[in-house]
Amino acid sequence: MPKWIYLAMVAFASACYGILSTNIKLAMNAGFSASEAVTAQYMTGFLLAILLFAVTWRKRRSFTGWTSLIPAGIFTGLTGIIYGRSLIYLPASLAVVLLFQFTWIGMLIDCIASRRLPKKVELYSLLLLFVGTILAAGLIGTDLSGIPWQGWAWGLGAALSFALFVFANRKAVPGMDTTTRLLITSLTAMLVVCVFQSPEILWNGQISEGLWKYGLLLGTFGIIVPVTLFSVAIPKVGSGLASILSATELPVAVTVSVLLLHEPFHALQLAGIIVVLTGMLLPAWAEHRRRPA
Repeated sequence: MPKWIYLAMVAFASACYGILSTNIKLAMNAGFSASEAVTAQYMTGFLLAILLFAVTWRKRRSFTGWTSLIPAGIFTGLTGIIYGRSLIYLPASLAVVLLFQFTWIGMLIDCIASRRLPKKVELYSLLLLFVGTILAAGLIGTDLSGIPWQGWAWGLGAALSFALFVFANRKAVPGMDTTTRLLITSLTAMLVVCVFQSPEILWNGQISEGLWKYGLLLGTFGIIVPVTLFSVAIPKVGSGLASILSATELPVAVTVSVLLLHEPFHALQLAGIIVVLTGMLLPAWAEHRRRPA
């Protein structure tokens, strides 16, 4: 497939993550805890992964190299846990801003692993993303003194965990199909979440009281779609560029929080979204220009 398709896969997968913070907040507004919402997300994601695995069943499936997927599953689960904790202390828009720091953290990790310096276009892109993030989240003129330190810590921890998740997906597993990879990753993530979150939702009646609706949405757009697309596309584009392309998460998160949570939206935020999208597209545009005609 043309490389632009893989670039689009990464961008769309990240856009799916943009709806998670708002939907966790909605679940909290409905009387559920962030822990219960996150647990429902990963349990539902695993059940959907089993369904896909069964529907696409083939007699010959390769599980060789499955251990290499454990880090991706662990960091997937940890990101959900830590991000859910950050939403207890932070408004959805600020939680997204802190999570969004995975762009430069991911680039730093990729540069260290590859033993290289960042390219100029990558630095320009990260600068645009940073400025656009501040504008898009509506932080200009906002008093942040009342935000507890735990919110900042959990938010930046989620960014680090997500950057490590992207990095863990940088290599394909030879001979393993996408649904098998999704099954192993989602199983690992679910086990991690159940150890630290709320496995009791299986027997305390919360699922039948409406938690299943949030779990289905979160599991689809927080596990199935992004993990599948990332596992296919990141080995093709690299973890550094994938971190930048994942900038689509912020505009989606801001838009959804405005529509569903009725958070304020100003002209500066629109300008910030435009700056973010510009910073995201800059490396792809530069690479296109370098190609021979």
